[in-house]
Amino acid sequence: MVPPALQAGPNPQQTQQFLSSVLSQRGPSALPYSEDTKWLIRQHLVSLTSAYPSLEPKTATFTHNDGRSVNLLQADGTVPMSFQGLTYNIPVIIWLMDSYPRHPPCVYVNPTRDMVIKRPHPYVNPSGLVSVPYLHNWVYPSSNLVDLVRNLSLHFGRDPPLYSQRRPSPSPNSNPHPNFTPPSPHPANASASTLGYTRPEIPPRPYPPSPYGGQTEDPSEVYKRNAVNKLVESVLGDMTVMRKAREAEMEGLFNAQAVLRNREEQLKKGLNEMHNEMEGLEQQLQMVLMNTDLLEAWLRENEAKLRSHGDNVDVDDAFESVDVLSKQMLESTASDLALEDVVYSLDKAVQEGAIPFDVYLRNVRLLSREQFFHRATAAKVRAAQMQAQVANMAARISHYGGDTEALRVRA
Repeated sequence: MVPPALQAGPNPQQTQQFLSSVLSQRGPSALPYSEDTKWLIRQHLVSLTSAYPSLEPKTATFTHNDGRSVNLLQADGTVPMSFQGLTYNIPVIIWLMDSYPRHPPCVYVNPTRDMVIKRPHPYVNPSGLVSVPYLHNWVYPSSNLVDLVRNLSLHFGRDPPLYSQRRPSPSPNSNPHPNFTPPSPHPANASASTLGYTRPEIPPRPYPPSPYGGQTEDPSEVYKRNAVNKLVESVLGDMTVMRKAREAEMEGLFNAQAVLRNREEQLKKGLNEMHNEMEGLEQQLQMVLMNTDLLEAWLRENEAKLRSHGDNVDVDDAFESVDVLSKQMLESTASDLALEDVVYSLDKAVQEGAIPFDVYLRNVRLLSREQFFHRATAAKVRAAQMQAQVANMAARISHYGGDTEALRVRA
């Protein structure tokens, strides 16, 4: 764990300004607390420093067991405890993790050079991690730091977690094992010798140092741990860069795959349209072939007539109806058009005053009635011709191997 980067001032106003400043930062240097809890975190720390001025808010880098490092708030200082009628101060560090205050903080005792952690201790493990019941029963948002420190003081007063190590003077008759006493290095109103509590039978053992007590650590071990942390950070950084590069590459491949799928759908749609168009063209080709046969047959029939008449061909005789329905359609259409011309001439005549108006009305009424009958006859003949044409086409298309039902629907 590296030394803290920022810390609050000695008075409450500077503490509030410090907390407001660090909790309002944005960007890469922002603390990893959620925005909806920053005000509550500030209130907890302000209340803690007001109740226990010996604890000072700071920011420092916390390194997790997996090598991740994160900048967090901490309360560094001492917790007062009452032991055998005297008050002592236990050095602690309270880390506010990134999930605080929804989850409890992480508390460590921070022994100095001449202090060791009591082993075994019901609430402090050999590395200094504190696990009192208040931390296990942490309830958001009612739990707070003031009650936590008050609970720590109560439990530490019942069973002190630290003992000062009294180094014996070198003499041939002295006990080779050092004695341990339970005072703190920061007594409030008494000295270590007034406790009268010694443990001469406890031999020295290599206790694991607290992760925050750098003064008692071996420099070589510190160098090794820093080198390992640096290597882990470097590897994690390289892995992050590689992961981002691979994610970008995969994103590009996914986009290309989506484009190719879209093009595949477009090609399938175009292919289906081409097949439908080809079927339509084949049906039209069959219709053209049938009409060509009809025209060729008509030409063969009329070439003989043309040779028999020579050059004296009457225009009215040039076209001859092939059947009774066609002849009736021709007569009805000619009569309809002739009556239309007569009505038009009567309109012009009545406009010019050539005929009286009552004569105009009588003739138009008679002509209109006659024209109506001719048009009704033409409509019936047209329907009969359509049915005959469909039957004829069905008979011809069977000769070309086509679909008779489809031809009827198309007709």
